[in-house]
Amino acid sequence: MSSLETNAWVDEAWEQTVKKVNRTSRRIGASFPHASVNGSYVLEPAYWWTAGFWPGLLWLLYRETGDEQLKAIAEQCEQQLDQVVADYYKLDHDIGFMWTLTSVARYKLLGAEDAKRRALLAANLLAARFNVKGNFIRAWNPWREGEDNSGIAIIDCLMNLPILYWASEQTGDPRFKHLAIEHADTVLKHFIRPDGSVYHIVRFDAQTGERVEAWGGQGFAPESAWSRGASWAIYGMALSYQYTGDERYLQAAKRVAHFFISQLPEDHVPHWDFRLPEEITKYRDTSAGACAACGMLLIADQVDPLESASYRKAGEAILHSLYTNYGAWDDDQEEGLVLHGTSHYPEGKNVDVPLIYGDYFFVEGLSRLKGRTERFW
Repeated sequence: MSSLETNAWVDEAWEQTVKKVNRTSRRIGASFPHASVNGSYVLEPAYWWTAGFWPGLLWLLYRETGDEQLKAIAEQCEQQLDQVVADYYKLDHDIGFMWTLTSVARYKLLGAEDAKRRALLAANLLAARFNVKGNFIRAWNPWREGEDNSGIAIIDCLMNLPILYWASEQTGDPRFKHLAIEHADTVLKHFIRPDGSVYHIVRFDAQTGERVEAWGGQGFAPESAWSRGASWAIYGMALSYQYTGDERYLQAAKRVAHFFISQLPEDHVPHWDFRLPEEITKYRDTSAGACAACGMLLIADQVDPLESASYRKAGEAILHSLYTNYGAWDDDQEEGLVLHGTSHYPEGKNVDVPLIYGDYFFVEGLSRLKGRTERFW
């Protein structure tokens, strides 16, 4: 695909996105969509882990359009998160997802001091989850009485580390970065397999820090290959390399990217798990494709020019397929941008539906292809 052809479809996709989000924003407003069911995004409480993706998407569009209405909605979403900090006991590792795409984004775009303060508070809360024996950031708090997940870490947390790196840059205090590096090193050691596939969940002994076992989580089985987990690893490791310059992180991002690309079907959009028995339905997960594409575009910026083209081509191919084969552009009854995401197949939750994080990463990928170099991460 030539650069002219790329520009043509990207510009078209961007126009379709702006048109659709302008329409849906009038209904969604300053709320927190998660998954689209029967054409409408189900709205979750402000404490839900995906709370940052809708305002983050709005900030991506505002950066290009200057639309004050989208800006106002994104700011109102950010303000609602203040109450989450004050009143909610179960804030977890997804603090990074929530405040990177709200407060860090607004600070980077507008220089707002209140946004900076919020983001630094979030970074402190995330840093407080670090287990010094196991060198990992604990994932969840107990969801039910008597539950003990104090030794749980998950691959998703790699995408929460940027708020720690950012906090060290802003404050001049290296402690945040130190913790992020220790967690990233734990991922290198315990999550990424030699072939580039990844574990979703690893359980450690919370007292000693010793690795106990791996769980399948949102993948099919402990030794399967959950595709969104791979996408978190691709992008998360590339981001850790961006902040540290540690070559090990870049090599890990490349290894997972090579595995991911090798497992893609002909249309370049992944199934929800790359290692499934024949009897299990191979639903797509467009959100995994969109996130992985963003990671591949970052890798393309980081490697030697002789290597760069292959990663960029792979990222573009995924995004182009999402636009042409999975977009809901002509369906006014569907609020999601990209169809056929899979959130949690093992629990039967939000299977084969649009997901707000899939929509976010798709728009971020388009923004990258339009030439935007600064990321909110």
